[in-house]
Amino acid sequence: MDYRVLGPLEVWSEGERLALPSSRHQRVLAALLLAPDTAVPVGKLVEAVWDGEPPATATKQVQNCVSALRDRLGSKSIVTEGPGYRVVVSEEDLDLLRFTNGIAAARKLEPADAVARMRKALALWRGPALDGLGAAALQPRATRLDEQRLAALEQCIDWQLALGEHREITDELVELTTQHPLRERLHAQLMSALAASGRQAEAIEVFQRLRTYLAEELGIDPSAELTRLHEKVLRGELSPRQATETVDAPPDQLDRAARELAAAVARQWSTEAELRSLNRPDPVPLTWSSTGRPVTTSSQQALSGGLTDLVAKFRQVPTRQLVVLGEPGAGKSVVAILLTLGLLKDLQPGEPVPVLFSLESWDPRREHLHRWLERRLTQDYPGLANKAAYGPDAPARLILDGRIMPILDGLDEIPPALHAAAIDALDQVASGDRPLVVTSRTEEYERATDQDGSILSRAAVVEIEPVGLQDAIDFLTARSRRGEARWQPVIDHLRRDPRGPLAQALRTPLMVDLARTAYSHPDSTPATLTEAADRTAVEDQLLDAYLPAAYEQRPEPLRHETSPAPVRYDPDQAHRWLTFLAGHLDRWRTRDLAWWRLDRALPRATRGLLLGLPSGLLFGLTGWLAGGPLVGWVYGLSFGLAGTIAHAVGPRPGPLRVEFRVRGTGRRFLARFGIGVLIGVALGLGWSLSPPLVAVLCVVFGLGVGSLVWVTTPVDANKVSSPGIVLSNDRVAAWMFMLAFTVSLGLFYGMAFAFTQEVRFVTIWDGHFDLLLAVAAGLASALLGRFMMGNVGALTYGAAGVLVGGQVFPRATSIGSAVLVGALFGLAVAVTFGLSRAWGAFVAHRAWLAVTGRMPVRLMRFLDDAHRRGVLRQVGALYQFRHARLQDRLSRTAGTGPAPGSRT
Repeated sequence: MDYRVLGPLEVWSEGERLALPSSRHQRVLAALLLAPDTAVPVGKLVEAVWDGEPPATATKQVQNCVSALRDRLGSKSIVTEGPGYRVVVSEEDLDLLRFTNGIAAARKLEPADAVARMRKALALWRGPALDGLGAAALQPRATRLDEQRLAALEQCIDWQLALGEHREITDELVELTTQHPLRERLHAQLMSALAASGRQAEAIEVFQRLRTYLAEELGIDPSAELTRLHEKVLRGELSPRQATETVDAPPDQLDRAARELAAAVARQWSTEAELRSLNRPDPVPLTWSSTGRPVTTSSQQALSGGLTDLVAKFRQVPTRQLVVLGEPGAGKSVVAILLTLGLLKDLQPGEPVPVLFSLESWDPRREHLHRWLERRLTQDYPGLANKAAYGPDAPARLILDGRIMPILDGLDEIPPALHAAAIDALDQVASGDRPLVVTSRTEEYERATDQDGSILSRAAVVEIEPVGLQDAIDFLTARSRRGEARWQPVIDHLRRDPRGPLAQALRTPLMVDLARTAYSHPDSTPATLTEAADRTAVEDQLLDAYLPAAYEQRPEPLRHETSPAPVRYDPDQAHRWLTFLAGHLDRWRTRDLAWWRLDRALPRATRGLLLGLPSGLLFGLTGWLAGGPLVGWVYGLSFGLAGTIAHAVGPRPGPLRVEFRVRGTGRRFLARFGIGVLIGVALGLGWSLSPPLVAVLCVVFGLGVGSLVWVTTPVDANKVSSPGIVLSNDRVAAWMFMLAFTVSLGLFYGMAFAFTQEVRFVTIWDGHFDLLLAVAAGLASALLGRFMMGNVGALTYGAAGVLVGGQVFPRATSIGSAVLVGALFGLAVAVTFGLSRAWGAFVAHRAWLAVTGRMPVRLMRFLDDAHRRGVLRQVGALYQFRHARLQDRLSRTAGTGPAPGSRT
């Protein structure tokens, strides 16, 4: 049997093409063939068959399709495996396998032989992958196959240019650059081929044409590599021989994405390592060795080592799959950070980029690991979503092409009921020889593997060993001054009772580090540690002493007059704020502190009133001035209730990761401008405005709607999301939305109030309410409400629009009153839109918490300062307490007042 997916789906048998019963059967077969010899769950087959909502009988229909395919292709062609089906194919049976194996073989050959082998593989293509199938669920995979084909073709052309075959491939490159006008690598190859043929003027023209196209369509410039190639052509430095040697100019877009992602990850975690003092000369000694627990296969190789040889020992694991276990505070996160940085420092050719993720937000029963990784990559490194710079679906392609090595910290942080499912899901992903690192608390991991026997079958499992007694003593006294004896009582106690409560507490790097930090001041008395009754009491004492030490007031250092003064916080006050945050996170059972989820710290009714009343008051004042007290009450109650209900029960929109960019948005701006013009026409005619006024509305709405295209995806994947950056991005988006809708809707309301010809359509209540205008206003308000708050917003604001839009009252008696009312209406719209955005809601909630004494006014500055002090750590756009134990301790003491200081 010959299966073909590199083009229209075809099945051939003994030289004859087999017809498949229907498009439904074709989609099922295509989904199976895209995962050759791999079990595909029935749910995935259902997604492939039905682009929209599948029918109730979808599973049964898929089973019928499989039965029909077996009748047509052979009873053993598709086998049932677990909860899905697997198509049985070999390399000879499927053009996809012949292609991928062919290009892999070509890359191992010398250029001349490699070209022949690669061209043979490329000849298998008959058009775009699965051309004409029309299955939305399969399209991303088909797109990635097309990308692989193009990358292979570019590699082949590189080899041909290196062999001096520039004239032979020039015509092909001209056609390819026409088909792919944004593909910089193809343009560089064409420039190199033309220069090698002595056609420098045409090579320059290729560059100029590309630069103009990039500027007009995307607002970006050619890459630095392509610009350097252009400069060489301009200077005449590219002889035919030299042109042949420089064909590797611009890298593939995915290569660029991987390279810049690696730089971003290195910068992100280097900063965290510095803040946590992980690279100091005398870190807490940490060793690890293969576990003896029944959580791995019997074939696991024996491993042992420390922090210094972490990377080398990891690379000795054949599968590059590792599980790191340890008790709370053992240093699992430290291992994850240092392993990430160590691999990046010495990244080997072809090695995937290690990216560290906190597993806390993953639900393995609802989200496949790859989808979760894609979402997290896009959130933490938003520039990867820029199609112009990195191609379509760059995060997904990086993951599926094996260009990412996930280092997953904190398996134990997801709910315990999901641990076993998470391990099983990780094992399924790792079964394809994908490198992977997972950290977890020992007891939780062992308990999860005991539940249903799931283990990471190909991973080495190591366990962090307790800190040795002498190592702990050496670390605690490393910074002691000559003759200082503060630590001597602790040392004597440890040596007299090496198995006592204090010695047990100092078995973990966390507690050893906390002890030295908490009692670093010369006036502190660490001897109080020897008085604790048990290990828990020692650990609580150290955790309680940590914050006072972190916020200890120290003399201000000498600084330049233009440098900002360091922030000073009262230790007791900082403790109260951090205790409130810890209690808030504990109530929601999360480790992630996200500024846009601060509303969860307030009751639903409070946040609903806080975000709904301001706009209700402004709308009420607008209606009062426009139509009198009754209209004012209708306006205020309608929009006040709509906002209160929507914000109390509706979904809270997350922040937008965007940036303001005008260049290269011309065509999209004109398209949006046209939509705005249509809105202006509809509103102007609906309220019977004169043609000149309608024209003004069209321009204003066109500019307002069109300007929203300037809020677009960030360009650079080399930038990491941070809480401050994400807040700034969403603030830009919020102001753009507020300005666009405020000006356009405020101007419309003022014009309608001043110049409407008071044409009535279907009136009731003695002419005080117009049903047709009410419906029009309700639809418009529902659309805006859905944009702001989803379906709940559409319902509540739509109802408010009906009540408000149908009000009939005399028009303005003066231009001044119309301007005032229009300005107030615009301000009310601005407040409504602003508070619907994550940034606006955060500003309101932060202010309320500050007024009630639970948070500082400048909350982000406080959190950033806590990060610099080492109390918090930063994970992309989120903060977390540096130590989960510290969060747990603070949440337990919430409401009991500040912890005692560390001095006696």
